[in-house]
Amino acid sequence: MYKSLLKPLLFQLDAEKAHHLVFDNLRRAHRVPGGAALLRGLYGFQHPDLEREVFGLRFRNPVGLAAGLDKNAELLPELGELGFGFVEIGTVTPRPQPGNPTPRLFRLPQDGALLNRMGFNNQGAAAAAERLRGPRPAGLIVGGNIGKNKDTPNEQAANDYVACVEALHAVVDYFVVNVSSPNTPGLRQLQEREPLIRLLQQVQERNATLPSPRPLLLKIAPDLTDAQLDDILLIARETQLSGLVATNTTISRDGLQTDASHVQSLGAGGLSGRPLRQRATEVVRYLHQHSKGALPIIGVGGIHSPEDAQEKLAAGASLVQLYSGFVYEGPGLIKRINQALVK
Repeated sequence: MYKSLLKPLLFQLDAEKAHHLVFDNLRRAHRVPGGAALLRGLYGFQHPDLEREVFGLRFRNPVGLAAGLDKNAELLPELGELGFGFVEIGTVTPRPQPGNPTPRLFRLPQDGALLNRMGFNNQGAAAAAERLRGPRPAGLIVGGNIGKNKDTPNEQAANDYVACVEALHAVVDYFVVNVSSPNTPGLRQLQEREPLIRLLQQVQERNATLPSPRPLLLKIAPDLTDAQLDDILLIARETQLSGLVATNTTISRDGLQTDASHVQSLGAGGLSGRPLRQRATEVVRYLHQHSKGALPIIGVGGIHSPEDAQEKLAAGASLVQLYSGFVYEGPGLIKRINQALVK
């Protein structure tokens, strides 16, 4: 129903407006008597073979929602009923910020891709924490993807990440440090060895002082060289990271079928979806092989089918996440992936 009826209608709207419309209607469906049970019946799928224990957490299935879709933790009950094993909220910053000017989210249907330059638009860590204190589906793992405010200098960035950890620690199950978004000026400079070590050490020091320290992961860009990936593995070991998320969106425009002049007219931003699939899998495989499987990896990028998910897992990912595939294929994709994994 989604691909034949809803998607054609949604794709006639501005991408960000369609996003808000879907959120509003999911809330309405969930509030209707019997609505939650209907969503669960249509899209939920449980099987003991799907359960995974990763970085000390028990996941009911390995299919999660990537950060960026539910930035403000507004839709956890609804997303849980759609069958996700875990949901990563954010990216959350200490203070609210509007993000970049609109339009800032674009579809490339010919490529099964999205281009965004959202700019960490969110309502701030305190608002997200307040929502996360509400009810959530039993067994749903929640991650907090954290970043710095745009006006915070890189030299003070660690303070922002620490502030997010302090605000969200009691209400999330794990954290992901996001220094790889291309949409906050200068942010990717924090992926360099020395600043990244300093940042992660400060976050880990504060995390360790809180009750039940949370697993800390790092989300990396797909545009890193092998030498930079080697550095990431060394940094992960030195700062005792629990895992990596591979990968964020790419600044590359190589291999797109969409007319190059149209892509150029859309401007800057990170590209996600099918064009990212191969590179994201390569990064997952490289990290898995060169860490000798010692570091859990969440594989994300271009997962539009059960086969795409299985490819990431075969490359060494412990878990996978959806974003663009969820937009293009609809919520039925979660169930199809989980059913295929059981088979």
